[in-house]
Amino acid sequence: MARYNGPVCKLCRREGQKLFLKGQKCYTEKCPVERRAYPPGQHGPAQARRRKQSDYAVQLREKQKVKRIYGLHEKQFRNLFERANNIPGITGDNLIVALESRLDNIVFRFGFASSRAAARQLVRHRHVEVNGRIVDVPSFQVSAGDEIAVKPRSKDLLPVQAALEARTRPSLLDWLALDEKARVGRMTRQPTRSDIPLAAQEQLIVELYSK
Repeated sequence: MARYNGPVCKLCRREGQKLFLKGQKCYTEKCPVERRAYPPGQHGPAQARRRKQSDYAVQLREKQKVKRIYGLHEKQFRNLFERANNIPGITGDNLIVALESRLDNIVFRFGFASSRAAARQLVRHRHVEVNGRIVDVPSFQVSAGDEIAVKPRSKDLLPVQAALEARTRPSLLDWLALDEKARVGRMTRQPTRSDIPLAAQEQLIVELYSK
């Protein structure tokens, strides 16, 4: 499946906020979102001057923002929404928990990679084990009690070391446990929506897909 390979800063500008898609560079470089506070393209400044968006536009932008933060394509995101909609509970909460439970996101949360894109590459290149077995599927759903580790031969990879030593590395969430020296982490319990530090209005996404 094709993946977006263009400038990720354009995605941040389109959503009007930092999405932290470049990892450490988002903290050390001056972001284009700050220098050009309007969407990319020749009509960007005109769009920024518009005072009101339709309800559909607001819902669409919220969906695009969350989709881009986690690095999913539309089909992947829609399929995940359908699964979240078919299990008991609040659909929006189920969706965010499912996104957060993806293997690539968990690898990022442990600090083994500087961004979700880097974490996805680490998984794809077979550097990550789940419960002692190599898993190379970034969308793999991690469950409570699962142990995620960088495989022994990959523990000293420079990208892994750099990510763990970064000053701007996100703090570990309380539903995760990490042995940094051994490069081993565990999901101690299934997170709830209140455990996930994501500034998103998932109800807007539910409304968009429910039309």
